[in-house]
Amino acid sequence: MKLFIHRKDLRTEDLHAFDYLQNQEDESLHLFIYDPFLLRQGRDKEHSGINFLRHAAGLARQYREAGKLLHVAHGKPAEVVDYILGHMEGNIDEVVVHRDMTPYAIERDRSIRKVVDQYQAKFTQLTDHLLIDLPRFADFTGKSEPYKVFAAFHRRWVEFMNEFPNPPSVITVADLKISKLSIEFPDSFRVPAALMDVEPAEEPYGLLDAFLKERIVEYGEHRDEYETYEPSHLSSYVAVGAISIRRMYDAAYRAEQPDEWIRQLCFRDFYLYRAVYESHYFTYEKVYDLSPLSDYHFERWCKAETGIPIIDAAMTELNETGRMPNRLRILTAMFLTKNLQCPFPLGEAYFRRKLLDYDNIQNRGNWLWCASLGENAAPYFRVNNPVTQSEKYDPQGDYIRKWLPDLKDLHSKHIHQPREGAIVDLKASRQAAIEVYKQILASRQKD
Repeated sequence: MKLFIHRKDLRTEDLHAFDYLQNQEDESLHLFIYDPFLLRQGRDKEHSGINFLRHAAGLARQYREAGKLLHVAHGKPAEVVDYILGHMEGNIDEVVVHRDMTPYAIERDRSIRKVVDQYQAKFTQLTDHLLIDLPRFADFTGKSEPYKVFAAFHRRWVEFMNEFPNPPSVITVADLKISKLSIEFPDSFRVPAALMDVEPAEEPYGLLDAFLKERIVEYGEHRDEYETYEPSHLSSYVAVGAISIRRMYDAAYRAEQPDEWIRQLCFRDFYLYRAVYESHYFTYEKVYDLSPLSDYHFERWCKAETGIPIIDAAMTELNETGRMPNRLRILTAMFLTKNLQCPFPLGEAYFRRKLLDYDNIQNRGNWLWCASLGENAAPYFRVNNPVTQSEKYDPQGDYIRKWLPDLKDLHSKHIHQPREGAIVDLKASRQAAIEVYKQILASRQKD
C-alpha cells in the first residue's frame, strides 16, 4: 500500500502523483496535514492563511464528492508519518509526495525521509508544479550554467514547450484505488475545529474559462491598467496548487492571442528554476550588507500612512482584501526598499501574511527584483516614481478614490500628488536610494 500526502497540490485532478499511483496498481491512503509551522504567528487569521485553509476545505469536499477517503491530521509532518507507518505495521511500502523547493520544505522532507527509512519503505518525490522538467530542460539547452536573465530563459522555454509538450492528465481521484481503512489519530494529531470551520474555496475553472474567452486578448496591452482591466483571479488557486498549471497552459495555448499571458506562466517557472539553481536565492540578505537600511518608515508603509496616494491605496486594498494588482506590488515594494530604504525581508514577510495568493518562491523573486539584489534584478538606479506611474496607468485616479475615499473629491490633476506631510520627498529619496544601493551592491561577499 502507498501513502500519498497532499501539500501544495490541493486538487483532485491532473496530479503527477495520481498518474504514478495509477501505474502502481496498488491501494493508497491519502493524507493532508495541517502543518502548524506554516500557520504559525497567527497566519491562520491572515489572508494568506485563510486562502490556504479554504482550499484545504475545498480539497476535503472534492474527496467527499468523489466518494473517496482523505485523512487529515495536525502536527509536524514527520511525526504524523511516523504514527501512520507504525499504526499500519509494515503495510505501507512507499510514501509519495510532490517536491517543493523552499528551505523549510527541503528540511521537512529530509525529516520525513528519515522516518520512512526507519520503516524500510520507499520515499518518492515527484515534481508537479513546474511546466518544464528541469533536468530535461538543462539537457535541451546544453548550457553548463543556468540562465540568469529571464529574456534568454523565456526564449528557450518557449522552444522547449513546443518540442516537449506537458499536457494535463485525465486521471482524477475517482480513478484511484483509495483505501477505505480508517485511522484513529490520537488527540495530539487531531485538527483544531477552528482550522476547518471555513467556507471551502470555489472551483477555479469557471474563472479560467471566462478569462480566456473574454479578457486574454487584451492582457498584453492592458494588464497594467489596474483599475479598469480585470485579471484572471487565478493566482490564489495557483499558489496552493488548487488549479493545474498544465491545464492553464493547455487551455491558454488554444485561446486567441495567449502569448503575453503564457509569458507570465513562464515567469513563474523561471522563479522556481532560480530557486533550484541560484545558490543564494533564499539567503541574499546574508550576502549583501544591508546595514545602511532601517525599519524607520516600515510601520507607516504597512498602515498605508505614507502620504503617497497610490502607495496608500494599494496597501489599503492589500490589508483589507489580500489582493493587490501586480503593477502595484512592484511599485509598493520598490517604494519600501528604495525610497524608504527598508530591508526587503521586512516587506517580504509582510506580504507573506497579507497576500491572498502568497507563494514563497514567487514572492521572494519579486522582492529581490525590486530591491536590485540577485542574478535577475532591476538595476540599482531604477526607482519607479509612484506619482508618474499612477498618472500613467490610472489617469483619472479612480483606484485611489475607491481605496482612499477621503480623496475622492480631488481633481484628477491633484489626486496623484503626495499629500502634505508625506514621509519622504520623492526626488530626494530617489537620489539617496541610488547612492545607498550602489554601496550595498558593492558589499556583496564573494562566493
